[in-house]
Amino acid sequence: MNRVLVVDDEPAILRLLGAVLARGGYEAASAATASAALGVLRGGGLAAAILDLGLPDRDGLELIPMLRAAHVPVIVLSAREDVGEKVAALDLGASDYITKPFDGEELLARLRVALRQTGAVAAQEVLAHGPIRIDTARHEASIDGRALTLPPKEFALLQALVEAGGRILTHAALLEKVWGRAHVGDVEYLRVAIRALRLKVEEDPAHPRLIRNEPGIGYRLMEG
Repeated sequence: MNRVLVVDDEPAILRLLGAVLARGGYEAASAATASAALGVLRGGGLAAAILDLGLPDRDGLELIPMLRAAHVPVIVLSAREDVGEKVAALDLGASDYITKPFDGEELLARLRVALRQTGAVAAQEVLAHGPIRIDTARHEASIDGRALTLPPKEFALLQALVEAGGRILTHAALLEKVWGRAHVGDVEYLRVAIRALRLKVEEDPAHPRLIRNEPGIGYRLMEG
C-alpha cells in the first residue's frame, strides 16, 4: 500500500484526508507542522505528499523543494486562492494545486495522475481475489480479464471486498470505508451499490455466487 504524507495543521482536515486516502487504497502519514513533516520525510517510504501551505512553524512553500529532492511528488491543498501562490508552488516543483474546499474523489484522481507521472506506482496496487482484479493506481477493475465500468463508490466497494480477501466485512465497516463515518447507519446505500455491482460481476445476479450476503452481518467476496 502506498504511503502518502499529509501535512495540515487542522485535525479535522487530517482526519478527512486519512479517510479519503484509505478509501483510495493509500496509507496516510499525518503531520501537523513542517518540522513533523520533515521527520516523516527523513523516515522515507513516501509515494507522495499532500501539503497545506499555512503551517504554524514554516510556510508550506518551503517544503516543496525538499520533498521534490526526495523524489516525492507534491499536491498542494490550500485555502490560498491567489494565482501568485499557485504559480510559485508549481514553479517550485508541485505536481498539482487544489484549493479548499475539495472533493475527495477529485483529489484521489489527481493523486493517481501525480503517481503515474513520477512512475511511483507500487506493485501491490494491483489487487486480486478470485476472478476480480483491481489496479488502484490506474483506477481499473476487471473480472476474468473483462474490464468493468464502475462509478467511484462501486469501485471503492469492490476494492474493499477484494482487500478483505474473502473475510466478512460488516455493513458498518463497508459504509464507513466507502461513504465515511457519517453514513455507517445508511445500509440502504450499501444495498443499492451491492445490487449494482452484482449486475456487473455475477453471471446470474438473481443468484449471486461472488458477492455473498451474510444476513444481518455484511458481505464477503467469494473466489468463484
